[in-house]
Amino acid sequence: MAERIDWSAVLGEAEEVVYSYSTGVTLRQLFYRLVAVHRLPNTSSAYKGLSSRTAEARRQGLFPDLIDRGREIHRYRHYPSPESALEQLARQYRRDRTEGQDVSLYIGVEKAGLVMQLQDWFGDLGIPILALGGYSSQTYVDEVFEDVSSQDRGAVLLYAGDFDPSGEDIDRDFVARTGCFDKVVRVALSAAQVEHYDLPPAMGKSTDSRASQFIERHGVLVQVELDALPPDVLEGLYRDAINEFWDESAWDAVVEQEAAERTVIAGASR
Repeated sequence: MAERIDWSAVLGEAEEVVYSYSTGVTLRQLFYRLVAVHRLPNTSSAYKGLSSRTAEARRQGLFPDLIDRGREIHRYRHYPSPESALEQLARQYRRDRTEGQDVSLYIGVEKAGLVMQLQDWFGDLGIPILALGGYSSQTYVDEVFEDVSSQDRGAVLLYAGDFDPSGEDIDRDFVARTGCFDKVVRVALSAAQVEHYDLPPAMGKSTDSRASQFIERHGVLVQVELDALPPDVLEGLYRDAINEFWDESAWDAVVEQEAAERTVIAGASR
């Protein structure tokens, strides 16, 4: 018989996990962090239980909010006056902060739920983020190709995805179909990282058409979610990869120019 889950203790530890993040956290990330410390089993029923119990606790004001990128209120932006619109523009105004860089960097990630955290970590740099969300549509492939082609410089993709048959193939498919990246760096997950960070595996899907090749490469069929990686570790892995290509002096020059131009816009609103 499966061990009964002490949900009161789980929610207490889950709250600590949420507050340990410097960014917001998704339910999936929270779940896999709890699985990693053996607080929850890696099962769909445990995931659903965490979802329902955190939702109830949030309704009662007893649990912090989680990220939900799937739903939002859609409304055209509006302003009470032209002056307020200019003030808002001055606050938001940014140049392309990758101007002057030797290469066009792109941050790629398999999970769309991680985009908000990536923006919090690296938004100031102006590096575009590509959330593949699985195998990409041809529309998205074409859009990325056009974006890379417009930069008129070499392009590098820094990518992180799950450690499973599909997770190892999604970026290969994307890179092959876009055909525009000069270099691809797989930031995570690798077999070595799974072992080093003691990430919790689940049974891989034998029905996956890529399962046999995965077993040939790794000797076992498993599924390890990128969400299980501690956020500070994931941030560090991406940052180390970025630093290999990033020209800090070029970024400083763009930010300085941007600040001067923002002052001009702010003056027009007065």
